[in-house]
Amino acid sequence: MKQTRWLMGMPITVEIVDASATAGAFDEVYGYFNYVDQIFSPFKETSEVSRINRGELSFTEACADMQIILELAEQTKHDTNGYFDVWHNGKFNPSGVVKGWAIDEAAALLYMNGFRNFFVDAGGDVQVQGKNERGQAWTVGICNPFDLSQIVKTVTLDDRGIATSGSYMRGAHIYNPHHNDDPLDDVVSITVIGPDVLEADRFATTAFAMGRMGVYFIESLPGFEAYQIDRRGQATMTSSFRAYVSDPVRETA
Repeated sequence: MKQTRWLMGMPITVEIVDASATAGAFDEVYGYFNYVDQIFSPFKETSEVSRINRGELSFTEACADMQIILELAEQTKHDTNGYFDVWHNGKFNPSGVVKGWAIDEAAALLYMNGFRNFFVDAGGDVQVQGKNERGQAWTVGICNPFDLSQIVKTVTLDDRGIATSGSYMRGAHIYNPHHNDDPLDDVVSITVIGPDVLEADRFATTAFAMGRMGVYFIESLPGFEAYQIDRRGQATMTSSFRAYVSDPVRETA
């Protein structure tokens, strides 16, 4: 069974291969994403993020999940020499860690409910588990940022996460905390494969903020690989990225 619904400002696709999949399982997952949107959206006036930014809610008064996100954000800032920062121009926006965390939590929810073969894709960031309907590892396509109808690479994943950061879909929304005037226009996209989508997402955001050095930062992280495309269309990949590349099948998870 497979469904796509629009939540958190993006399409979210869930496929459950297990024969025990039910409509209720999908409702529970999408209900969770709706909850995340209500708490963390910087665009909803009633969200905790918006209330924090208006000074109506302190961090100590925020919900338990907000505390988890704050801890993840601080840990990521520490792990990346300050290139990941949820504060910009005095505003709090944890979106750079929330999406990957939410996908990972949704996948954990499916696993806890007994499913072993599925994928969760939110806006192109994906967590896969087990096998696809053909009993094979999942394949995920990396889009050409200059032509979204094209797939430039197809990777094969088994129980891992993949996330892409860039300016080609949402425009400029990532910044360099060390140089606020850096336009970050040299790199168009960077896709990161990690042990799970939370890790892939937080480090993809960081790597994009680093510009051309981002792919080398990912190279330094054990268990991570990356594929970076610059504004001239030139690709740079980490040393073992090719191990994940499959035949150029024109499909996504």
